[in-house]
Amino acid sequence: MSAFANRAHAMVFALAVAILIPVAQAADPVAAAPVDVSYPSGSETVHALLYSPAGGSAKHPAVIVIHEWWGLNDWVKEQAADLAAHGYVALAVDLYRGQVANDPDTAHQLSRGLPEDRGIRDLKAAAAYLSSQKNVDPNRIGAIGWCMGGGYALNFAVADPNLKAVVANYGPPPTDPTSLAQIHAAILGNYGGLDKGITPDNVHAFAAEMKKIGKPIDVKIYPDAGHAFENPNNKTGYRAEDTADARSRYLHFFARELGGKP
Repeated sequence: MSAFANRAHAMVFALAVAILIPVAQAADPVAAAPVDVSYPSGSETVHALLYSPAGGSAKHPAVIVIHEWWGLNDWVKEQAADLAAHGYVALAVDLYRGQVANDPDTAHQLSRGLPEDRGIRDLKAAAAYLSSQKNVDPNRIGAIGWCMGGGYALNFAVADPNLKAVVANYGPPPTDPTSLAQIHAAILGNYGGLDKGITPDNVHAFAAEMKKIGKPIDVKIYPDAGHAFENPNNKTGYRAEDTADARSRYLHFFARELGGKP
């Protein structure tokens, strides 16, 4: 198990008690209905949900949406639908092969059971799939993730130099300078100042190292927020105002870097 995986699993397990079973919210009706798609990842065939902007046949920027340790649940699907409503082809990946957790113990088991190399392979396969789509501009592909998915988004940026923009919402950052040097995407991060797993010191060190080697990065720490503050299913830690600000930040970031609508 890699250091990244160990840190991510320890962090999410310690904070799981604050997260309740995900519940559905209404998806943005502006985007077209999602389509279940499949594509190869190594010797396997994997599935994802593809959300496309409603109407038109022009080439769009695209965003790979990476779920939390719960799996591809309703809340993550809503985030993908929201991105599609802002002009992106959004591909919500399923790193768990159809499994979704409804309790912290199951989520812990699923996250621990996901080999990091397979997860990165699946994400690279998702990028290849998007690049082949007629309505996607292959030169404008980014990624976004939350919690475990935020960590994967950053490590995906290390593994794929073709990504243009990556958003990590309270995802554990890589720390190896050699890995950071491989990042070519612009990076935006949203973190909680009260997060016990990813501390402000961790975030500041990551940002400082990125700036030291000339990599574009923008991180914000919300001083009164803890981990998973953007998910309303976190009944004790959800912060609506911070969430709205974080969403505005990444929508403007993607608009600037990829060309969607803020």
